[in-house]
Amino acid sequence: MAWSHNTARAAALAAAALTAGASQSAKAQSSVADLALYTGADRQARLLEGARREGGLTLYSSATTEDMREHIQAFEAKYGLKVKFWRGDSESILQRSVAETRGGRHEFDLLETSGGTMEAAFREDILQIVRSPALEDISPKAKFAGGAWTGTRFQMHISAYNTNAVRRQDLPKSYEELAAPRFKGKLGIELDDSEWFAAVTEWMGVEKGLAMWRDIVGKNGMSMRKGHTLIANLTASGEVPVALGVYKYKVDQMKRKGAPIDTIGMPPAVIHPIGIGLSQKAPHPHAALLFFDFMLTEGQAIYVTQDTHPTNIKIRSEPESAVYIDYARALDGGDKWQKLFKEIFGARAR
Repeated sequence: MAWSHNTARAAALAAAALTAGASQSAKAQSSVADLALYTGADRQARLLEGARREGGLTLYSSATTEDMREHIQAFEAKYGLKVKFWRGDSESILQRSVAETRGGRHEFDLLETSGGTMEAAFREDILQIVRSPALEDISPKAKFAGGAWTGTRFQMHISAYNTNAVRRQDLPKSYEELAAPRFKGKLGIELDDSEWFAAVTEWMGVEKGLAMWRDIVGKNGMSMRKGHTLIANLTASGEVPVALGVYKYKVDQMKRKGAPIDTIGMPPAVIHPIGIGLSQKAPHPHAALLFFDFMLTEGQAIYVTQDTHPTNIKIRSEPESAVYIDYARALDGGDKWQKLFKEIFGARAR
């Protein structure tokens, strides 16, 4: 059937609209990268102007609501922008962000969660490299994947005990001592702390370390609990008298509030960087980059008030005498260590 003049004209207009739409889409996609990599003197002015149009941003984070609320409120007060905050564990954040990106639903602007998840998100090619003047004062040990994600804080894993359930004179000086009869039925660990487990075991020497863990669990058992905050709370309540690999900042917070909990000084302390990264498809890139900068500058001082170790070396120097998790290496060997962790400790949470 021959086309009429009007039909042909309509088709031409539709084609032009599709071409324009594709061009605009490509421009929008490239603008995130262009903006994230821009380092000109007017960078801040550009971000502010664009952020006012955007009105806010969306953040996916595994930080506790209480802790992240302080950063969000300070940021909103400074810029008059709204932060939409979705909280999930690191695994849920990775699954959601990847699924949305693959499905063409570009809802989140920033991810802020564990280093392992950030490294996995980088490998899924959903994070955008960022160049920012805020990075100048960030520790080299908090810069990863060529700038695709940056550590906001150093999360320190230590061991903790309930001060009512365990006497100070009975505390172990090394992990080997946990095989002693006095710790039978008193030990607990997070359900999937395989990265911490790998770091400690490699520090000891793999063969020696694996034999030691098998000895401890074989003699005294190990309670498996889901979530580092939960296991810290259970230690404070006395249900888990001795917990391995808990977050030091959480123990410090609870101790300061009068809870019967304290740290055990068994080496090594393990550093687990928590990072932030920008989506390649960020719907609000100007506001997101302002928040990115904020978390690496003013937000670093807030971490100090939360008993958390910031990565900005002008605010606090790097932790010393600690093992830093190499996330690229940890991800490459993750299956091996997860298998060993489950084999030794079991995989059932209570």
